[in-house]
Amino acid sequence: MKVLATLAAMVMATSALAGGHLPDLEGREIVVVTENAYPPLQFIDGNGDAVGWEYDAMAEIAARLNATVVYENISWDAMIPAVSEGQFDLGMTGITIREDRAEIVDFSDKYMTSEMVMMVRGDEDRFADAAGFAADDDLLMAAQPGTTPFYVGVYDVLDGDEANPRIKLMETFGATVQALRVGDVDLVLTDGTAGSGYVDASDGGLKIIGEKLGTEDFGFIFPKGSDLVEPINAAIADMQADGTIDALNTRWFLDYKLGE
Repeated sequence: MKVLATLAAMVMATSALAGGHLPDLEGREIVVVTENAYPPLQFIDGNGDAVGWEYDAMAEIAARLNATVVYENISWDAMIPAVSEGQFDLGMTGITIREDRAEIVDFSDKYMTSEMVMMVRGDEDRFADAAGFAADDDLLMAAQPGTTPFYVGVYDVLDGDEANPRIKLMETFGATVQALRVGDVDLVLTDGTAGSGYVDASDGGLKIIGEKLGTEDFGFIFPKGSDLVEPINAAIADMQADGTIDALNTRWFLDYKLGE
């Protein structure tokens, strides 16, 4: 699938290409797997192209390290086990850095910190916070199994029962949002970055309510012991230092509008 080269010229001009102060991977091929279902980090746009913050970041990392990236797609629930088994060199899809996951994969340094928020339909007036949602047994939420929104929903919003029937499990994040839109569920938990993108594109159909439910750090994942962790961490640090990360945040979280 075609991946758009969307980095702005001023960002590309800052690239520290191999031969400078970053490691030179000498054109090494890196097989990256993603879900393409978590805007604005990675998703399929209206033209059928795979785009997003993580695609631009990975293109920049590859340029700085003199590497070649090949993309594959996989479902979220299969991603961490597949990377752990060495089927892919790197996984990206807004993956929260967690100790239990770090037992089977290596994480990069964080490239982004996000806050968990409650997303509801624009006309929702039955509850205004987590306590209000929890108190009404008729209200439902949607989540992907094994994700941070799932665990926050179980332990921070509901009763700690991972089999609670009020959580409707779905395969993709996009499916949870669609279920919310059509009224099959009443709440979707998401990080603030993705939530803001959906709300901005909804023309009033969606909104964020209540207090933020904590923060999470995102990182790329690798098979345990991967020799890619150190050079990619160096590239992330370089991009943070020279303003590239800030430029990507501006592009995808402020300038880009989903659906346009």
